[in-house]
Amino acid sequence: MTIKELVYKNRSYRRFFQDTAVSLDTLKELVDLGRMSASAMNLQPLKYILSNDAARNAAIFANIGWAAYLKDWSGPPEGERPSAYIIMLGDTEISKNVVWDHGIAAQSILLGATERGLGGCMIATIRKADLAKALDVSSRYEILLVIAIGKPKEQVVVDPLDQNGDAKYWRDSRAVHHVPKRLLQDIILG
Repeated sequence: MTIKELVYKNRSYRRFFQDTAVSLDTLKELVDLGRMSASAMNLQPLKYILSNDAARNAAIFANIGWAAYLKDWSGPPEGERPSAYIIMLGDTEISKNVVWDHGIAAQSILLGATERGLGGCMIATIRKADLAKALDVSSRYEILLVIAIGKPKEQVVVDPLDQNGDAKYWRDSRAVHHVPKRLLQDIILG
C-alpha cells in the first residue's frame, strides 16, 4: 500500500472481531514504529504497556470511554471489543511535557496496524488514576493515550462535511460509521 492508501484506509474503528488475536510480537512491531517516529528535542519520553490478554484487556476496557458523539452507545459489547491495547505513557523523569510526541507515535502505530489488516482507535477519555491502579503503573509515568487494536468489524466511510459545518461522526441504520471531513479546497487558504 502507498502512504496515501494507508492514510485513507486508516480510520478510528470502535468495533472489532474480539476473537481474532493480535500477537505480542505484532504489538512490539507497532510500538517500534512509534519509537522510530519524531520526538520533540529527541527526548523520546514515551513508554508503552502492551496487552493482548483477556483479563488485562477487561481492566483496560473498564477504564476508557468510547465515541463521545454517539450518546446512546456506551462502547462495543462483549465479542466486539479490541483484542489488544497499547497504553502510551509519558516518562516524567525524561520530560514533564510530552507536547505532541504521543500523537505522532500513535499515528505511526495505527498506520502500521492498517498495513497489517488491523485497525484501531486512539482513546483519550481515560479514568487515568483507576487505570494506573489496575495496571500498577508507577507515578513516574503519565498515561497519555490508550490505543485499541484489533481486526475491524465495522465499516467506516468518509463523507463531505455538510453545509452547516457539523463535524460530528454518526452511525446509520445499518451501523455504518460516517465521518464528515472538510474538502481539500476548503482547508487550503492560499
